[in-house]
Amino acid sequence: MTAADELIQRELTLNRFRRLLGEIMRGQSTRNVFQPWEIALLVDMESCTLPSRRRYDILRQYERAVERQIEAGADTPMKLSQYLVLREQKRTGT
Repeated sequence: MTAADELIQRELTLNRFRRLLGEIMRGQSTRNVFQPWEIALLVDMESCTLPSRRRYDILRQYERAVERQIEAGADTPMKLSQYLVLREQKRTGT
């Protein structure tokens, strides 16, 4: 895969991630076809408990963290549970 192909693939992944997260925040999805990594993210998100009044803010912060991760060269987005662990480690300084 060439560098240009990798860049295109990362951009497609980022767009799919943004779409998925937007659907989650709106509480509805109109599609029935998902990439394997999207299903993994959905399953992971189901296992994460977010405070209802901070849910939107946390998901926006998660979105920005994934954008930085993908732009840095990652193939797939990190899971929400991974983000929450990193966020807590940064908050506590461990």
